[in-house]
Amino acid sequence: MNYLIGLLCLIWGYNWVFMKLAGDVFPPVLFAGYRFALGAAVLLLVCWFKKVPLPRGKDMLWYLICGLLQTMYFNLAIQLSLVDLSAGLTSVLTYSMPLWLTLMAHYWLPGERLQLRKLVGVIVGIAGLFIAMDAHLGGTTGAMLLAVSSGLSWALSNLIIKKKLSQCDMLQFTTWQMVAGAAGLLLYSFAFEHGESHWGLMPVVYVAFAGVIGSALAFVMWSYILSKVEASKASISLLLVPVVGVISGCLVLHESLTWFMVAGMGMVLMGIWLVNGKSKKAASALASIAD
Repeated sequence: MNYLIGLLCLIWGYNWVFMKLAGDVFPPVLFAGYRFALGAAVLLLVCWFKKVPLPRGKDMLWYLICGLLQTMYFNLAIQLSLVDLSAGLTSVLTYSMPLWLTLMAHYWLPGERLQLRKLVGVIVGIAGLFIAMDAHLGGTTGAMLLAVSSGLSWALSNLIIKKKLSQCDMLQFTTWQMVAGAAGLLLYSFAFEHGESHWGLMPVVYVAFAGVIGSALAFVMWSYILSKVEASKASISLLLVPVVGVISGCLVLHESLTWFMVAGMGMVLMGIWLVNGKSKKAASALASIAD
C-alpha cells in the first residue's frame, strides 16, 4: 500500500506542472472542468466495458455530495482564493486537510482515536509544508477562510468515504462523483468565468494528462487507498504532493530550490513518519503478542 500511496503522490505532484502550464492557456476553473470531464468520460467508458452497474439510489446521493465537495467545491475554492493569496499559502491552507480529517476521524470513525504522536505529526508536517512552499502570510481574511474551506470540504468528503462508502465499488463511486463535480465546475465557468482558451498540441497534452492520469487514475487510486488505510495515515501522506510539485517545478520549469524548502521537506517527512510510525508502547505490545 505504501508503494501505491507513493505513486499517487508522484502523479498528483507532477500534475502541478501541467496545472501551472495550463494556467497560461485556459481560464483556471474551465481547465478544472475540462480535466474532470475527461476523467469522468474515461471512467464511464471503463465502467461500460467492465459492466459496472449503475449506483443504487441511496449510494448515488452520497456520490453526488462527495462530487460537489471533493471535486467541485475543492477546486473552485482553490482558484478563487488564489486571486488574493500566494500559491504557497493557498497550498498550505488547502493541505491542512489531514489535520481536519484527523480531528473528524477521532469523533466519527471507530478505531481512529486521536493520539498525541499523531497530532504532533500532522502539525509538524503542515509547518514543514509552510516552509517548503515558501508561504507568506498576506491577503484578505475571506480568501484565507476560502482556502481553509477547500481543505475542510476535502476532509469531509474523505470522512464520508470512510464512514458511508468503504464497502461500495470504488470505480463506481469515483466515476459518478467525478461526473457531478465536473458538471458543477463547467456550469460555474460558463456562468461566471471570463477568458479565452488557446487550444493547440500542448494544451491538449495538459488536459489529457490531468484528465486521464491526474484525475481518472489518481482518484480511483485515492478512493481505494482511503477504503483500506486509516484516514489520518492516508491523508498525512498527501503532504508529499506539494513537495513533489516543488521538486517537479525545479526539474521541469527550472524554478528555484532553497535550503529553506529542503528543510521544510524534511519536516514534512518527519510529520509523515510520526503519524505512520508505531509508538514504542504499541511496538512492545505487538512483540509480546508475537512471543
